[in-house]
Amino acid sequence: MVNAFGEGTMSDTRVESDSLGPVAVAADKLWGAQTQRSLEHFSIGRDLMPREMISAYAILKRAAAVANHAGGRLETSAFQLITHVAHDAHREDLSLKEAAIKSGYIDEERFDEIVDPRKMVGRSARES
Repeated sequence: MVNAFGEGTMSDTRVESDSLGPVAVAADKLWGAQTQRSLEHFSIGRDLMPREMISAYAILKRAAAVANHAGGRLETSAFQLITHVAHDAHREDLSLKEAAIKSGYIDEERFDEIVDPRKMVGRSARES
């Protein structure tokens, strides 16, 4: 099967459904049927998230860490790590992953293990 950009095949897929019926989605993607249909029918380019948005996301992550630490929901060691990495990411125009790896706090494999979006989202309706 060809992806939305007309390249490769998706051998590992799952079936997602919406009001239009089932659609195959690559197993490693976190989106559902409507996003897959949008990619297939409205592909308008290969644009990535603008660097300004990445910087804004770093500021947001730092603010969330400050609020959660102040509210007693985040341990001091995690607070210090998050705020340091977010600050470096914003200052040096890096993604959070790039800043964490560059600072030597974590290697890429461990970062991917900890920051796995599939572990961060709740159970989907299909798992209920």
